Amino acid sequence: MYIVILAGGSGTRFWPLSRTARPKQLISITGDRTMLQRTVERVMPLKPKRILIITNTIQAEETERQVVHYRMIPIDVIAEPLARNTAPAIGLAATIIAAHDPEGVMVVLPADHFIKDEQALQKALFDAAHAARSGYLVTLGILPSRPETGYGYIEADMDLRGSGPFPVRRFVEKPPLDEAVRYLDAGNFFWNSGMFIWRADTVRAEIRTYLPELDEALSRLAFTNDIWELSDLEEQIAAVYASVASVSIDYGVMERSSRVQVVPVEMGWSDVGSWSSLPEVVAADESGTVCVNASGHVSLDSSGCLIYVDNKTVATVGVHDLIVVSTPDALLICDRERAQDVKKVVEELGKRGCDFVL
Repeated sequence: MYIVILAGGSGTRFWPLSRTARPKQLISITGDRTMLQRTVERVMPLKPKRILIITNTIQAEETERQVVHYRMIPIDVIAEPLARNTAPAIGLAATIIAAHDPEGVMVVLPADHFIKDEQALQKALFDAAHAARSGYLVTLGILPSRPETGYGYIEADMDLRGSGPFPVRRFVEKPPLDEAVRYLDAGNFFWNSGMFIWRADTVRAEIRTYLPELDEALSRLAFTNDIWELSDLEEQIAAVYASVASVSIDYGVMERSSRVQVVPVEMGWSDVGSWSSLPEVVAADESGTVCVNASGHVSLDSSGCLIYVDNKTVATVGVHDLIVVSTPDALLICDRERAQDVKKVVEELGKRGCDFVL
């Protein structure tokens, strides 16, 4: 089994803690290990043959630094020269793995998700790997706990007996609330986790079918030997990325393939998409406030706040449902309901040429 970790995101909704060079996956939202480090640690019990981390040139050095202590399993950090979404990144990893082990099972995981029950994840991956060895493209579907409108959904064909994997009927974009309620009641819809399991040669074949231009570009990669010396490929990878379009693996392959199955799993999952997700990964106090990295918090008639500060004492008086994030060079104060709009702050700062986004 090979692990492929997608770690090139920008994480703009976690500004000012998250920056271009140190985005969400390279910082600690909970005050201890970073999300990338947690992702690496949770796959170690699977005893993978190798871990490939796909990032970008800006974040590659910090990514290397954060995983240097996990060398009990070989880890390769591959820097994409351009942002091209998930299909080229996954296609690149599959091409590299297939050059060494065509039937090798590869597990694709985002670097910036939080999972409480890691044993449940590991069991689901083993179950999915069994189906993947038979030539299926398998994804993990999260059992929904609420009618969430911020996630995509997977509709499974659960008419057959058993606990899965189940054939996938369709992928659904983020639905309106009434549709999300219906999905929850139906019982055969799952949140799209963005986690995939397949054989390297299987996904390459599907890319050849549905994304022929990407396949043609990847097929030009020339491996001079069977040694994992990926630095030899840097110029070739740059040429590939310069010639391919930006497309997600969901849209390019998964939504079109007839070989897709889903393994349902309940594992305390969160994509930690914004500051408003903090209560999903850190316990709130009796007033519903989450406070991380503070040397002390004094609350007077306050509730429902989300506070992340740089080792300061914080006092909140008569305020409710606020997000307060303090770093040495920036301060964010935001209504909790407007957490998704933090990315607009980053966009505005970028237009002004401010260093606060770097």
